[in-house]
Amino acid sequence: MAGVTFMPLALGRNVMRNLHAPPPVLSNVGAFSRRCSFKDFSIPWASSHRTYSSHNGRNCIIQSQVGSIQMIAINRPHKRNAVDPETAKYLHEAMQDFEADENTSAAVLYGKDGVFCAGFDLSALASGGYQESLVSTVDDVQGPMGPTRFLCSKPVIAAIEGYAVAGGLELALWCDLRVMDETAILGVFCRRFGVPLVDGGTVRLPKLIGLSRALDLILTGREVRAKEALEIGLVNRVCDTGSGQ
Repeated sequence: MAGVTFMPLALGRNVMRNLHAPPPVLSNVGAFSRRCSFKDFSIPWASSHRTYSSHNGRNCIIQSQVGSIQMIAINRPHKRNAVDPETAKYLHEAMQDFEADENTSAAVLYGKDGVFCAGFDLSALASGGYQESLVSTVDDVQGPMGPTRFLCSKPVIAAIEGYAVAGGLELALWCDLRVMDETAILGVFCRRFGVPLVDGGTVRLPKLIGLSRALDLILTGREVRAKEALEIGLVNRVCDTGSGQ
């Protein structure tokens, strides 16, 4: 379906246009809205394409270029784009490539098939064989979810559809800006089964929305819908559902 990939692609084109647009006149500030729609944008064709393949041959991270915007997709829809250690490694490498590319000015991070990221893939960890690789790859730069300890000098925007929960929320919090589909859901769902936030979420969340609100989300593990997320400053924009069709 066209709507599956349209939202992040349209976001990339919108960012690219705004990077070269003149600043708004102060008298027109009131005309700007925090709510956005991508209905007027057509799907731009990517000028380049790169994939990162896991040990089982799946292309778990897909990079494409739209003008000066780097599109970076988590491609594990069979796991609701949950990140395993290999995917974390490749996502970190993709962000390093973006940072080093002088022809890119911003990146859009999104998940394939209408889900941003359901967190860390606990089933992969429980199956064994990943514990050593997880410990060996996590350091001051790479976190369990990938680039979450990487300091990037260029803006990264999270285009959120479906679920961005647990470690997926931590990935979104690492990004500079967050654009959310009006039907998407955020939350610290890992709290419900005793798994803590381990990749910067306990620092970034209160810094973004305040300690009291952050504790509410962390201690209850409840879901956050688009309206509330926008009101408390957890996301920067909310876009219409189905606006890409």
